[in-house]
Amino acid sequence: MFLGHDEILRRIREEGLLENYQSANVQGAGVDLRVKKVMEPKSGGKIGVSTRRLPEFEDTDFLLKPGGYYLFVTMERVNMPEDLVAFMLNRSSLFRCGASLRTAVIDPGYHGELTVGIKNEGEYEIELEAGARVLQLVFSEVTGGTRGYDGRYQGGRVV
Repeated sequence: MFLGHDEILRRIREEGLLENYQSANVQGAGVDLRVKKVMEPKSGGKIGVSTRRLPEFEDTDFLLKPGGYYLFVTMERVNMPEDLVAFMLNRSSLFRCGASLRTAVIDPGYHGELTVGIKNEGEYEIELEAGARVLQLVFSEVTGGTRGYDGRYQGGRVV
């Protein structure tokens, strides 16, 4: 079951589910999140069985070059309780411009800003503005036993 508008607002007020959000961005069954900064990869990475080397990133302007891959960080900060999981979805205006998001599940117990991949799959540059709504976050209840997130990105760490 996905949370609706009223339940999202209740959890924000009573549990601090979101910080730095705009109430006008709470939709019928999700919340639109805004871009804070954009970063471009400057090196390669490795995902192995026992080792991991993540790329280095540097802040860049808000211009997405054709074919370019970037990360962005949200202005909002989430505080996921143990009974919710969240999913990040493209806003339709974003893919109408030719960009798509590369997202992950936001686990119960995660706290922090969100880091999201974005790829300009079109032939033209796409200009983003700081504060522009770029994704919708939807929340779903988790039933049964769970365990809270304790990974390396806790707190909004990018890499």
